[in-house]
Amino acid sequence: MYLDKRFGVRYYLDELRNEAMELGFQQTFKALGDPTRRAILDLLKGGALTAGEIGARFDMTGATISHHLSVLKEAGLVSDDKRGKYIYYELNLSVLDEITAWIAGLKGENSHEE
Repeated sequence: MYLDKRFGVRYYLDELRNEAMELGFQQTFKALGDPTRRAILDLLKGGALTAGEIGARFDMTGATISHHLSVLKEAGLVSDDKRGKYIYYELNLSVLDEITAWIAGLKGENSHEE
């Protein structure tokens, strides 16, 4: 990004934040575009699960489930927490809240966060 001295630091920070948000939305929508990943998110509505518990609900290899979990994690839709020898995956609702607020803004609805 070329820095133009006519614009202040705040302008460039806002631009960087917007670019990061756009990239985040792209990753999020890519992750949501897959039916298996949407099914995993639906499972996690009930609470944290291990990869093995998630994998037991699908007719897929562990490597495939691991890939789906990785995509969801990169998109910020799930977080992981190591507890003992297991890693538990759970929904990250803050990303879903951001998407909901963005969609509400498109619809012309007021956001409660303003």
